[in-house]
Amino acid sequence: MLSLNIFFLAPLGLLPSLIWLLFYLRKDKHPESNNMVIKVFLAGGIAAFAAIFLEKAAQGVLQGLLANYWPVITSLAVILIAAMIEETVKYSAAWFGAFRSQELDEPIDVMLYMIIAALGFAGLENILALSKFYPAVYGSEALQLTFWRFCSATFLHALCSGALGYWLAMAFCRRSHRWLYLLIGLTMSIGLHGLYNWAIMKTTTETFGLEAMILPLLILIGLGYLVGRWFKKLKKLKSVCLIK
Repeated sequence: MLSLNIFFLAPLGLLPSLIWLLFYLRKDKHPESNNMVIKVFLAGGIAAFAAIFLEKAAQGVLQGLLANYWPVITSLAVILIAAMIEETVKYSAAWFGAFRSQELDEPIDVMLYMIIAALGFAGLENILALSKFYPAVYGSEALQLTFWRFCSATFLHALCSGALGYWLAMAFCRRSHRWLYLLIGLTMSIGLHGLYNWAIMKTTTETFGLEAMILPLLILIGLGYLVGRWFKKLKKLKSVCLIK
């Protein structure tokens, strides 16, 4: 089999994110500047490093606090906290990268920048996933992992952040129910992210097959449908988002 040079791992790891990025950028009738897209994408990648350290620290604390409880409770707590950290740092990347910019002038921009930050986050994750196999990385194995992450983890990150972005846009543009929209968005993104991770963990540790993949597939399909509809809904909103 053909082995891959380490210099090919980064472009290959970024490929799933770049494909989804092009897909979602085409949904905006008024394209964002390349500088802003690159800025938010890179911010998402930096946020992935922060998530790694925060998750390791949280895992150590939780395992210490829950040492006397059932292992399943500890696992569920770790999964939920990990999802909470990842959704929070992706939101932070979009906030610092774009939400305070004057270029944020449409409701759909909020959703789009959340997705861009998420794809930057996922891109760094993909590179790290591939690098774990270095130097014994073979072309077929790398391509299989890249394709799997394109269909699963990268897509999930984009969808969860897109869902949160929709409710953030509603919160910013319809301030009378601001906190309700924020609560809905956070609950949906963190809850579905955690549920997906739990389902994937059960799949890899217990069984693998079509039945085991039903729940992850339902989450991806359901979120994909909702995010698509929400994009269309935000396009119809004419109000200007005033982010403070």
